[in-house]
Amino acid sequence: MTDVSITRLSASTADFDVALSKLLAWDDSVDHQVNESVRHILHQVRTRGDEAVLEFTAKFDQVNAGSVSGLEVSRERLQQALETIPAEQKAALETAAKRVRDYHQRQLQSSWQYEEADGTVLGQKVTPLDRAGLYVPGGKAAYPSSVLMNAIPAKVAGVAEVIMVVPTPGGVVNDMVLAAAAIAGVDRVFTIGGAQAVAALAYGTDTIPSVDKIVGPGNIYVATAKREVFGVVGIDMIAGPSEILVICDGETDPDWIAMDLFSQAEHDEQAQSILVSPSADYLDQVEASIRRLLPTMERADIIAASLNSRAALIEVADLSEAAKVSNRIAPEHLELSVADPESLVAEIRHAGAIFLGRYTAEALGDYCAGPNHVLPTSGTARFSSPLGVYDFQKRSSIIGFSAKGASDMGKVASVLARGEGLTAHARSAEYRIEDGAE
Repeated sequence: MTDVSITRLSASTADFDVALSKLLAWDDSVDHQVNESVRHILHQVRTRGDEAVLEFTAKFDQVNAGSVSGLEVSRERLQQALETIPAEQKAALETAAKRVRDYHQRQLQSSWQYEEADGTVLGQKVTPLDRAGLYVPGGKAAYPSSVLMNAIPAKVAGVAEVIMVVPTPGGVVNDMVLAAAAIAGVDRVFTIGGAQAVAALAYGTDTIPSVDKIVGPGNIYVATAKREVFGVVGIDMIAGPSEILVICDGETDPDWIAMDLFSQAEHDEQAQSILVSPSADYLDQVEASIRRLLPTMERADIIAASLNSRAALIEVADLSEAAKVSNRIAPEHLELSVADPESLVAEIRHAGAIFLGRYTAEALGDYCAGPNHVLPTSGTARFSSPLGVYDFQKRSSIIGFSAKGASDMGKVASVLARGEGLTAHARSAEYRIEDGAE
């Protein structure tokens, strides 16, 4: 069924904020049964290791292996996939990988320090994680682009070992995913998935090493498992449904905008596509394009369900008000489809990725623009950022006092420590105060 009825809102109405809040609401609470199932799987893998991984892989993916090492994909197999996929696919992956790598090289942070007049040295030491785990969806949903977007920043950061897990239901392997792993420099690949793969990466088994951080998208079981193991390991984020918000001045071909909205709606029924414009007539034109183009889409039913439940066409007074509405939403993807996007971007405060101008389709960012496509969703762009090299680096403070510096600051620390009632802190600092120092 591909009939659509898209919510229409106007920022000028008294109930606009209430209506917008209702539109944006997304229930990310975890089903009790899912939670219990995930906790059971995590416990089994934590306590039984490889044996549990093999059992769950046979149960959920119908893949039977004599050992977990039998589920590891060799580097030769990764290279074989790279050499045997169609030349067009190989070239596209390599072009995308180069652009992703070039962009992320610019995010690389370096250690720094400075010396004060009395010889005290302060600074920051930046080091990469030792080992990162990358979860890649498998089966019908195969995302080689996610391999590039997650693995390349880790490698640019200097992570020594990237461990990838990807389920292969029924033993079906996606060669583009393996080829992407070869291009991105993934070190080890295991054909396991679900909560059991997250558990193996978090706790380690005899065969699969534990990692410091787990990144990458997955289904509700994977997301729940990542939430559960956070604290044992780091995670990138708990991602909600995909989102796009387009601000248009009414001058872009309405078919282009309709397809941009489809590009996110086709992900799943909970994805959210919103168009904001000062022109009510233009909103009508885009809605007409949506109705005309929808029957031509392979995933028309999914798109229709998404548009019916979570999409909106919002009329505003002007582009400045459009920016205010966008900041209220804090979208994952924001297209500024206007004549002068550079001036409008100055008014944007919250967005995962900002796409400038009529020619910059969000889909380019998903695959080959260069910036990361792992972005904050569900309004979390208010306080979080795209995945990047910085997610695979950590910072240690460097503090080295000279004798004079320790004496001077020891007096300050003493006052503060005694004010907090922590006498040992105070006396530890006071031991360094030079005799005769006032």
